[in-house]
Amino acid sequence: MSDTAPLTPQAIPSWIRVRVTEGENFKELKQMVRGGRLHTVCEEARCPNIFDCWNRRTATFMILGDTCTRACRFCAVTSGRPSELDLGEPLRVAESVAELGLRHAVITSVDRDDLRDGGAGIFARTIRAIRRRSPGTTIEVLTPDFQGDLEAVRTVVEAGPDIFNHNTETVPRLYARIRPKAVYANSLALLKHVKSLAPHMVSKSGLMVGLGETEDELLEVFRNMRAHNIDVLTVGQYLRPTKKHAEVVRYYRPEEFVELKGKAVAMGFGHVEAGPLVRSSYHADEQVPARKSLLAG
Repeated sequence: MSDTAPLTPQAIPSWIRVRVTEGENFKELKQMVRGGRLHTVCEEARCPNIFDCWNRRTATFMILGDTCTRACRFCAVTSGRPSELDLGEPLRVAESVAELGLRHAVITSVDRDDLRDGGAGIFARTIRAIRRRSPGTTIEVLTPDFQGDLEAVRTVVEAGPDIFNHNTETVPRLYARIRPKAVYANSLALLKHVKSLAPHMVSKSGLMVGLGETEDELLEVFRNMRAHNIDVLTVGQYLRPTKKHAEVVRYYRPEEFVELKGKAVAMGFGHVEAGPLVRSSYHADEQVPARKSLLAG
């Protein structure tokens, strides 16, 4: 990794630039989300890539409402007491996927620790609704940790998504500060269980950098992921959503992401995305060919 002195949190570097363009596709997708009473992580988490993705007619649908039972220090999604389950949500998501004509759909959710199954049943209903309405669409899920409940994981796996994603987010040392209600070992066990239930299902996980981790800690997480048979890795720069959230300790330079990617690929990951604006669902549709090559291998 580069030994260049880290930048201060106030000095947002020139290579982190977001093009703000509300084209016709962006406006149409926004209207569809509103009309369908749907939520997207693009909006709720204040993702910097929303203009790029929506103009490309791709979005990550967020199910189980818009209120999370946790309050992670990195996440902009509203936390609090969620409302009752909306049982019509899976069908509305499926209709939107069909209307958009998506080749690849990404479904994520808030954490619902208030539910017995953590919301796994709604994930399964959503996957099956998309399959019925858009049989040619590949489906990726980005799930919470279900508080370590492996039966909930089974519920989602048996619905048959093509890619099962769950983010470890950061290194174990920082969990207490950044992700206090999560357990690092649970996240790894969840993804290992996915592969034990469905060996040909692609497993995926992602990390943020810039929260105070060291390179050695990052590489150890990479090694742990490979030991748990995780196929796809994403690594991106943490960007502070508001002043209430954790500060950026430093910004990684583009060449550092290149180095991290090279080291991850050498460990045996089937596909690695690494860069300042990489997010777990960013350009996920472009990773579908990678899935095919993983299956072929």
